[in-house]
Amino acid sequence: MPVHTVKDVNDLDTKVPPHLQHVSISNLKLTSDCLHRSVKGKVVQKGPVVSCRQREYLLKAVIQGEDPQQRSASQHASINVIFFGTLAKDFSQSVSQGDIILLAGFTISKSPSEQTDKLHPCHLEMSGPDACVHVCPSAGSSSSGSTTSEPKYTYIPLSELKPRSIVNVYGVVTFFKQPFPTKGTDYCSTLKITDQSNAKVGCTIFSEKLEDHPKIFRVGDIIRLHRVKAQMFNGSMTLLTTLGWSTITFDGMIDSPVEPRTSSRTFHFDEADKHTVEALRQWAASQSLLTSESTVPLSSVQPKMYFDLTCQLLSKACMDSRCILLKVWDGTECGHSLLNVAAAPDALEGESTCFQDQQNMTANILVYDNHLEVARMLQPGMFLRLYNLHAVPQTPPGQPPDVPQHLVFHLHGGTSYGRGLRSIPSDSPDLQSLKRVLESHAEKQAAEAEVNDGTLLDVWYTPPETVGEADTEDFYTVQTCDHSLQQVSLAHVKTSIPPVVCHVQARVKSYQPQKLYQCLKLFCPQCKTVKDVPDDESIAQVFEEALRSSNQPCSEHWAVTSSADSHQLDRTVTMHMSCDMVLDNTHLQMIFLQGKPDAHTLQHFTVQFTQKPFTRLLLIYKTGGLFFIGVTLDEMCIISGSHKNLVPVCSGEDRRMRLLDLSAPFLFCGDKRYYGCEHCSQSSFVDPVVSGVDVWDEQNVAKALGVQLMQYMLLLQFELEDETGTLDALLWEDAERFFNVSSAETSANQELQDRVQNIMDRIHPSGSSMAERPWLALCLSVYTVEENGRTQVCYQITNTETRGNL
Repeated sequence: MPVHTVKDVNDLDTKVPPHLQHVSISNLKLTSDCLHRSVKGKVVQKGPVVSCRQREYLLKAVIQGEDPQQRSASQHASINVIFFGTLAKDFSQSVSQGDIILLAGFTISKSPSEQTDKLHPCHLEMSGPDACVHVCPSAGSSSSGSTTSEPKYTYIPLSELKPRSIVNVYGVVTFFKQPFPTKGTDYCSTLKITDQSNAKVGCTIFSEKLEDHPKIFRVGDIIRLHRVKAQMFNGSMTLLTTLGWSTITFDGMIDSPVEPRTSSRTFHFDEADKHTVEALRQWAASQSLLTSESTVPLSSVQPKMYFDLTCQLLSKACMDSRCILLKVWDGTECGHSLLNVAAAPDALEGESTCFQDQQNMTANILVYDNHLEVARMLQPGMFLRLYNLHAVPQTPPGQPPDVPQHLVFHLHGGTSYGRGLRSIPSDSPDLQSLKRVLESHAEKQAAEAEVNDGTLLDVWYTPPETVGEADTEDFYTVQTCDHSLQQVSLAHVKTSIPPVVCHVQARVKSYQPQKLYQCLKLFCPQCKTVKDVPDDESIAQVFEEALRSSNQPCSEHWAVTSSADSHQLDRTVTMHMSCDMVLDNTHLQMIFLQGKPDAHTLQHFTVQFTQKPFTRLLLIYKTGGLFFIGVTLDEMCIISGSHKNLVPVCSGEDRRMRLLDLSAPFLFCGDKRYYGCEHCSQSSFVDPVVSGVDVWDEQNVAKALGVQLMQYMLLLQFELEDETGTLDALLWEDAERFFNVSSAETSANQELQDRVQNIMDRIHPSGSSMAERPWLALCLSVYTVEENGRTQVCYQITNTETRGNL
């Protein structure tokens, strides 16, 4: 152990190693030889052990030279000493303030705090294997259980603070802000305190850990600060945390237990501290610094007011990256209707709030921005205090403007007016009356549990869950999600706050489009464009325009060319192949064919491709992709009936190969047609990358040509109805699941198109009345979209499948 204890101060001179030569503190200089030197002095200040990035532990102390004449003759008789590593921990455990110590194995460095603490211009650093401490305990600390006649810490009245001094203070909190993140790695909290001297001082506290900040619950709390620096800022005295600072807070109510609030495991607190706290409580009460009601109950909240709320957290949910929902109550019934903000069941953490909802006792609080980190750490069941909470009146979604507004609560971003939130220990004196109220409601809830299970809310309006399932061979729908949700009415859905998921049963009153082929759309996943699939007449016009403007043969540096004569029509058909593919000797290749083949020419291709010199080209043709210049839509459809990956192209005056206008398909693959997005595609034949591809599908073809491939999708709008009203819902993202089809396959498969039609005929039989239409079990997602600067609530059918006999 590098700290050695001796019983008598004389032993420091007689029992230390004889090779150590004593040097006085005032004679120490940066150039002094530290080898075999020792320094002796009295510990006049000792800080706590703290962690630092560079080394594991650190402790700072101040020692003063023992010779009185030396102290009077020099202002440099006291010096800072920094202990590192395990030596810092040993020193903290073995040495007390007032002990006499002898140091050896130190190094000397320039002191960075000389101008502020007015101590020696150098400081000593104790680290490494040669550093050791010899200590002689003072009379006050020599025996366990004894106490000194003087207090261990000296506390300065706030009116006597001197700039650039390190002090210990007590005070009554008159204003505070909860910790908030700085631009660096620390959190910052600010407060104002006062004491019997009537001086008012601001405090700024920095710490990397939230738990190290003072645990202040309300104005009037008592705070103790150790090792803080006083300095002038904007003409006012301010306290700022320094190395080794610490804090403890106490409840400010008279007669409440004097129990320290701190995250530190070790701290000094004796009878003198207790008397100081009680004296400050009495003084604060006489000055009316502590209000009898620090928070406002829900029963007294009015619209648009800002207030502090003490409550219990029932459940919470993350709404998005910048908002967390807290559902809380304080056992009182609000005089105004409270808005129910619904959340996705898989996002909700905590217990059901059905009982509190029915009593108008659930406050839905939306927490934003810098308060999210604290909100994420909260657990259901905790007691909270929220500061500067805003009661916002809001019309329920889907309701007309003349409907009475409901209250929802916002904890806005920022720290103005002390805005923030924190958890309160369950044994806090402030919570005793609140806990009694909540316990009485819990007993009432238990008594009503048998009849009030939350399912009676919509009992008059919700169809029975077995409707449509009596005959499992008949047509019905099922919800395929994992949500454990109670079935609600459409009216309930329209009052929910997005985003939320609901389970309903409803009939289809009407749907759009009536012509089902119009429900097939093209969707760009990049720019989110949705457009109709062009009809054949529009596509044919694009082909005809290309025929009129594409008469010159192509000439591309990256392609080799071969041609064959068509004797019947006296025409030459030119074919182009990628040089890279020829060199790779791969069988999956892309061929560029130039000419205007009609039905006779197509028949001639079949004959010529079975004869030399077309034997190799036949292999390429049957397995690869073809690029055609100068063909009609009908001709392209004939060829694509027996071959895949056909790309219609044209040539310009510069004889460069180009794609047709992207309002037409850029790729024919059997009966399927693929389209490119006109906004996101950057088509270029300058040097297409066509090597290294094993399978030429629509994705690889689009990538090689610089085309943003559009996806097929099904899009319908249902007007749903139950006994409580109607609601318009889209069937879009989960439409393939609903119909059990692939949109891309449906575009070219008559059987799948018939399936969609049959399902719609079962959902909405032609000429049927509402009573004759089946009830559908549906999962509805409620969400918002921004359009022209306005927020709109939308509903979409998700996680639902149709089953049974079609």
